[in-house]
Amino acid sequence: MKTGAMGKARTGAAVLLAALLLPGCASIRESRGYIEDQTLSSLIQPKIDNRQSVEGTLGRPTFTSQFGTPTWYYVSSITGQRPFNRPRIRDHSVLAVTFDANGRVTEVKRSGVDQVVYLDPEGDKTPTLGRERGFLEDLFGNIGQVGSSGLSGAAGGGPNGQ
Repeated sequence: MKTGAMGKARTGAAVLLAALLLPGCASIRESRGYIEDQTLSSLIQPKIDNRQSVEGTLGRPTFTSQFGTPTWYYVSSITGQRPFNRPRIRDHSVLAVTFDANGRVTEVKRSGVDQVVYLDPEGDKTPTLGRERGFLEDLFGNIGQVGSSGLSGAAGGGPNGQ
């Protein structure tokens, strides 16, 4: 009889422990950037709306184009992250509103996660031109480089040897 009660207690404790630990394994969702409202963004009409009406409807853009055709970009991302992992993009959208010289909307384009480019850097270092220097060369490399001519102010003592 004791073993049956002890077994039930252990089973109950295991279930309780699993119920407490299970939410820790849930994915964390996070919205980043502009939170798009489909109803509002569908109201923007080419040749009808202008910059003021777009800003009044959608708000300030995430960023604007600096060169070429004036374009406002509204960028939004939803990421998901499991514990101890890096965040991954679950949903991504870009709403691009293009204007003419008079400030009227000429085009409204949408793009999604299919246009996202994933970059994979090579290791933890940025490749540079030049020769590789070792630790000791970095540490002691300037010893002897600054001579008495660099301190005296005489001709030829400048930083470029001039």
